[in-house]
Amino acid sequence: MNNESFAMKGGEGPFSYAQNSTFQRDAIEVCTKSIQEAIAKNFDPKAHAEHESPICIADLGCSTGANTFIAMQSIIDAIELQFQSQGLVSQIPELLVFFNDQVTNDFNTLFKNLPSNRKYFAAGVPGSFHGRLFPRKTLHFVHSSSSLCWLSTVPKEITDRKSSAWNNGRIHLTNAPKEVADAYATQYRTDLEAFLHARAQELVDNGLMVLQIPAASDVILDSDVDPNKIFELVGSCLMDMTKEGLVSEEKVDSFNVPFLYSPVKNVKAILEKNDCFSIEWMETKDIKDIFVIPSAQIFVSTYRAALEELIEKHFGGGIVDELFDRYNEKVKEFADILNSEKLKIAILYVLLKRKSKA
Repeated sequence: MNNESFAMKGGEGPFSYAQNSTFQRDAIEVCTKSIQEAIAKNFDPKAHAEHESPICIADLGCSTGANTFIAMQSIIDAIELQFQSQGLVSQIPELLVFFNDQVTNDFNTLFKNLPSNRKYFAAGVPGSFHGRLFPRKTLHFVHSSSSLCWLSTVPKEITDRKSSAWNNGRIHLTNAPKEVADAYATQYRTDLEAFLHARAQELVDNGLMVLQIPAASDVILDSDVDPNKIFELVGSCLMDMTKEGLVSEEKVDSFNVPFLYSPVKNVKAILEKNDCFSIEWMETKDIKDIFVIPSAQIFVSTYRAALEELIEKHFGGGIVDELFDRYNEKVKEFADILNSEKLKIAILYVLLKRKSKA
């Protein structure tokens, strides 16, 4: 199974990411003021005043829909406010925003919906953000939200029948052997370190990076719901379909979701270990402080928008409607997963500054 390129569901239909990303939008908007304040403390407009070259901003993992435009406008508002506060309005440089996602992302829908009143030039940059995307020292700001929970690939050992980490009969790590969880954790660490290494080369000295990373709460009680349970229920539906002859067992055994809600403390440890960036601001919010899950249908549609392309690529499109109809029923049966007090998703917000080289 090759997951080197996968994207959210494109278009603007009822199952598209554009129509099913309210939680991601709320996660952006809830910390807008804090992010703008953090930028204000760390952005020096005098360093850019009267420069002919533009201020370059990149949104990595932009997907489709309005969320990326909301995030970009928030950063641009913070930049413009700093110029205004120092009497440099007439010296604001031109702004260039790069929208990045996987090569299979629906860039046509994205660019069709670019805000008509935007104050920036726009360009698309297809490719994986786990590697280099831009020349050295060309970016002044980087933003990424709800994307760094995706792995660059499924850990190889969990699809190897000869490995102790072979994830037989499951599509994720919940209730799997320790070796499976370790493989996911190792891949996550490798990917986040690769992301930081690439951005360290692309950002100018003192360049800023705003990250919003979905994670798992550090404390999950027996009465709580581990967010990785979300994928276990999808796997349970697939296994039911296997028993009924609707999906081959071999297909299920070779399918794993390249996604991880890593514990917040593990994410922090990776960020703190990196020598290229200083942490200027960090805050964690629980899902209950961001979003109330209104219904099973909306919950299922949110994850369908994220997983449909991946599932179609592996199984073909014929099973998708049946699978998510079953998933909807499973979610209703396991009602605690719809309780934002019990579902232990946390969002880690962080502002990093590229250290100046001595």
